[in-house]
Amino acid sequence: MNIPVATVGAATAGVLDGLERLQGPVTVVRRCTELAELVAVSQSGIVRAAVVAGNAGELTAALAQRLGAAGVALVALTDDPVLRRRLDTIRILNAPAGVDPGTLAGLISTAVQVLGQAGDASASTGSNALADPAAAFGTGTGGPGPGPAVSGTGEPDVRTGTVTAVWGPAGAPGRTTLAVNLAAEAAAAGKRVLLIDADTYGASVAVSLGLLDESAGLAQACRLADQGLLDDAALQRIASVVSLRGHRLAVLTGITRSDRWVELRPAALSGVLEVARRTADVTIVDCGFSLETDEELSFDTIAPRRNAATLLVLEAADTVYAVGAADSVGVPRLVRALSDLAAAVPGVEPRIVLNKVRAASVGRQPESQLRGAWERFGPGREISAFLPADYDSADASLLSGTALLETAPASALRGAIAELAGVQVPRRRRGARGWGAK
Repeated sequence: MNIPVATVGAATAGVLDGLERLQGPVTVVRRCTELAELVAVSQSGIVRAAVVAGNAGELTAALAQRLGAAGVALVALTDDPVLRRRLDTIRILNAPAGVDPGTLAGLISTAVQVLGQAGDASASTGSNALADPAAAFGTGTGGPGPGPAVSGTGEPDVRTGTVTAVWGPAGAPGRTTLAVNLAAEAAAAGKRVLLIDADTYGASVAVSLGLLDESAGLAQACRLADQGLLDDAALQRIASVVSLRGHRLAVLTGITRSDRWVELRPAALSGVLEVARRTADVTIVDCGFSLETDEELSFDTIAPRRNAATLLVLEAADTVYAVGAADSVGVPRLVRALSDLAAAVPGVEPRIVLNKVRAASVGRQPESQLRGAWERFGPGREISAFLPADYDSADASLLSGTALLETAPASALRGAIAELAGVQVPRRRRGARGWGAK
């Protein structure tokens, strides 16, 4: 198997001369002067691997993902131990700059093989990270989105916490309300909770909790993760902290403008979720609504997808809540969106939540009416929760910039969300005026 290679960095000259003298399967076909040229060569399809030296400090997870999408494996050469640890963190295969040519040839072959295996896996599920115009016309390679998942001496990823995604179709069904209050209930129950706003269309977690959102905490975390610099301490430093009944809720606020969606690159966001699993018992992610993957027609080159952040979170989540409004518009919209979800993220098994349940929109005994309609027209999955329409409590919570458990602890809406979160709250006895009355 012949492996054509492109290189960048003067430091590769000696070892590459040794590669060529080996006369093996690895052949240097292009020597680039800068990373931009290397990316262009990689996207031309003439190389299958790239070796970077001297410029290794400029490598990021997003760049590795971009090369991986073009079917090009990446190997970095550097003697800096700190830089090598950072490259390990973002899963870029690396070796010392003075590596033996035979050893380097073996590393390149391994990287290409691993990337090919990742490509075979992604071909069955589709790559959601980058938009490729060729794929829109059936001529794309179907290459993998992320770079090869190879690591040098990096520590294994120990996942302890869970990730929960809150998603729903367009039309403000209550995604943010549910995400904020699920996180609040878990935090008040004594768990370490991280709330992430990953909505690339209308981030609103910061407003809901009365936080200043100029900093865009998630964008900061993604920038560090992209460079392999995000660790537990850095994530805790970036996150805003909200106090709820004496308990701490960590929050990564969303982007401040919708045109900043390019900052939430999937490779970086994946790194944020990995660190979140280590630092929090529960991570709640408020997702955007759109699942479309047809941006190929909008670009004439490989480009990031706007909806890749949502798709990545849905793929990575342990639990997915699909929220829909309980009315004649919201229910059909949720049914259609669930079909799109099954196509975009095969294998996902969302828990259905109908929000804003009220007799005025569906008739008497609304839960029974909705359940009957869902059994006839729904996708065959049971409804996990009915959240009552309680606009007064929701408005009071939004006005005060906090969760329902503080502004309306006795509300039926708070009780339903707490039950969904698996948190025990005192039940209201008949004739009592508040929760926990004796």
